[in-house]
Amino acid sequence: QVQLVESGGGLVQAGGSLRLSCAASGLPFSSYTMAWFRQAPGMEREFVAAINWNGRATNHADSVKGRFTISRDFPKNSVFLQMNSLKPEDTAVYYCAADRRGIGTDRLEYDYWGQGTQVTVSS
Repeated sequence: QVQLVESGGGLVQAGGSLRLSCAASGLPFSSYTMAWFRQAPGMEREFVAAINWNGRATNHADSVKGRFTISRDFPKNSVFLQMNSLKPEDTAVYYCAADRRGIGTDRLEYDYWGQGTQVTVSS
């Protein structure tokens, strides 16, 4: 059974930092693209960042480039999202996702999802 378990969310002031973690189990971690999406209230789930199967290619949404960085740790079967210079508009539930194909930005391409972790940025 595939499980993706996110952690690290919380409440932070604008300009602050958070590091999200996602622990994966039940799948061949080194064969999967891993990604982060987010969903704010009343909004569609949107792409944030993705990292390919070997960790050598990444893709970040324009809205987070220069502020967020995705990375992965193969021995720990984990993927991370370092979020710096947070803004109130970054407030959302952040989801970890896995896909066996490329580092796409379309949520429909992703096969497995975590339950999400809430990030709230106060102004």
